Amino acid sequence: MTEHGIARLRGRTVRERTRELIAVAHPNFRADLEAKAKKLGYR
Repeated sequence: MTEHGIARLRGRTVRERTRELIAVAHPNFRADLEAKAKKLGYR
């Protein structure tokens, strides 16, 4: 849990977990995390 929400990861695929974690990351870092996830094939 962060101040930006809760990531529900149990029973999720790697791609779903990636989306959940990016969603609760600080907004300043989300674009970079999205780009890295896409590069690694997680998005």
